[in-house]
Amino acid sequence: MTRASLVMCAAVVLSGCASQIMESYVGRSIEEPILDYGPPANVMDLEDGRRAYQWRVNQSGAMPMTSPSYATVYSGGGFGTAYGSTTTYIPYSQNCVYTLTAAQQGGRWVVDGFRRPTLGCE
Repeated sequence: MTRASLVMCAAVVLSGCASQIMESYVGRSIEEPILDYGPPANVMDLEDGRRAYQWRVNQSGAMPMTSPSYATVYSGGGFGTAYGSTTTYIPYSQNCVYTLTAAQQGGRWVVDGFRRPTLGCE
């Protein structure tokens, strides 16, 4: 299986995770995600009077890739096949941006929506 197909499989299995977490903040104070994930990397005022809060996360690690191998061997007067495998670790890194939008209600900002992250960040 190629690296790309493994990444796609992982993305499909995990799809919806980030969006579900972000959706859980809708209707709550913007202080909730700040308490959970720290201060946002960027805050911007939107034209409609709302604000966008963005968190940047670098996801990185190493994905194991196992390759089967075999060899024909001679032993004790006969031939046989020896099977084995080799594991190589392929590093990956992806920058993800998570955005929540909020509207002012009284003296506080309340989350009213979010932007869906890219598939690899979902």
